[in-house]
Amino acid sequence: MAACVAGGLAALLSGCASTPLAPATPGQPVPSGSGGGTGTGTGAGASAAADPAVPPPAPREFRAAWVSTVANIDWPSRSNLSVDRQQAEALAILDRAKALNLNAIVLQVRPSADAIYPSELEPWSEFLTGQQGRAPRPLYDPLQFWIAQAHARGLELHAWFNPYRARHATARTPLTPGHIAHTQPEAVKPYGRFLWMDPGEPAASRHTLDVVLDVVRRYDIDGVHIDDYFYPYPIDAPNAAGAAGAESGAALDGGAGPKAELEFPDQPSWQRYLLSGGQLDRAAWRRQNVNQLIEALYQGIHREKAWVRFGISPFGIGRPDRRPAGIVGFSQYDKLYADAELWLANGWLDYLAPQLYWPVAQAPQAFDVLLDYWLAQNTQGRHVWPGLYTSRIDNSSKAFPPEEIVKQIGVTRSRNGNHGHLHFSVAALMENRKGVCDQLKTQAYQYAALVPPTPWLGAVAPAAPAVTARRDGAGLALKLAPGAGKAVAQYAVWSRYGNEWRFAVAPGTRTELRLPDDGVAGAASAVVVSAVDRLGNESARVTVATA
Repeated sequence: MAACVAGGLAALLSGCASTPLAPATPGQPVPSGSGGGTGTGTGAGASAAADPAVPPPAPREFRAAWVSTVANIDWPSRSNLSVDRQQAEALAILDRAKALNLNAIVLQVRPSADAIYPSELEPWSEFLTGQQGRAPRPLYDPLQFWIAQAHARGLELHAWFNPYRARHATARTPLTPGHIAHTQPEAVKPYGRFLWMDPGEPAASRHTLDVVLDVVRRYDIDGVHIDDYFYPYPIDAPNAAGAAGAESGAALDGGAGPKAELEFPDQPSWQRYLLSGGQLDRAAWRRQNVNQLIEALYQGIHREKAWVRFGISPFGIGRPDRRPAGIVGFSQYDKLYADAELWLANGWLDYLAPQLYWPVAQAPQAFDVLLDYWLAQNTQGRHVWPGLYTSRIDNSSKAFPPEEIVKQIGVTRSRNGNHGHLHFSVAALMENRKGVCDQLKTQAYQYAALVPPTPWLGAVAPAAPAVTARRDGAGLALKLAPGAGKAVAQYAVWSRYGNEWRFAVAPGTRTELRLPDDGVAGAASAVVVSAVDRLGNESARVTVATA
């Protein structure tokens, strides 16, 4: 898989990022027309274009995998690995993503008020180095490493933050003096075996906002991502002292949650609100606390860098008073105090990734019904890219077969709009559980795809690139240069072999690419290239003479 990066365009186009654009599979629409700018289709074939001499629109689909650092779920595989081993594992994940034709990684950079990057605001994570506050030895910046290596492969890197968790139940080493539980103890509350920042304490929300904006300023990330943990998942009051608690497993499996719940200990902040003249009931006040952070994050991120997208991955079932008939289960609106419908309605995010972690055939939480629900809430036209429970391909009694994930991708492609999805988590892809990667590559990801554009953040296309070509042995050598003005994030490259157009994506840092001759069809008879910016806007296409 390393050859996908090291082998130049020959590897890029013949193996990792390009395959013939076969006819779309069922549930995989073929884009219409032959224009180049904003096509959103996810399948393509030579027959799709009005003129077979003109390439079809670029395939568009957000294809991502979450990489969890908390409890060493995905990376690093255990704490206190050597730097060489940490980097080797990161490269293996990125190479697997590229080989599968994914186009984004969502990396957890803040597991629980700690960091996998050097920060003056929070300590190094023990899940990285084995002890909270200990830096990697020799010192390096893991986040910068991930960003550079992702971009070198044409992958986006979204930085994933847990907004309120202050200490995870699996943590073992002492908190550092600089941890928020010590520096602002009034903002942190114990809840079962966890520590949790109280969303009702202004210091807690201000700290999370400062942490996120610090990363936005200092790093060349493509997105900021927060997950489903707002107020904690409720835990059973009688067993609070020993329960792992505050995790989503019971909500996924049991729906209604425990009968007797441990109350979140926010009495001081609640009383302060009432004494200040507050009129909301406690549940509405808690939702307001979360809403204020969401709005502040959205505005703050875009003030810093307009192109950095903000995504949220809430629990996948909506509020009880709006659910479709037959849908039952846990209420994040009433238990996590997360009003995801409001965030969509107000446009406080750029993409929603609801965690739709149930099979299509499970009627009380049917994947397709829930997806349609969230699409119907999307009155501002934001991206809705569901989270898929790929890690449920396991040996448990509730295991998914790989075909379930392929089916769910087909469902997302059958809906109108900009398509996409995220896999939780990358571990299942790294292990190729029950052949899921093989099925994805042959049935869902036969070709590369661009991320759908985000026009509400900016819709001006970059200038067309300058492209020249010459014969180079058994192939065609291209030289690429960006046009004046906006920076180029990627190049979209179509090459025609016989009657077949092939599509690939190359990083915008590439200046030289090579198109190898096909063993049957011979040399590429036509090449078309466009430039793509950070928001997915595509330039005019340039047709390259191949003679």
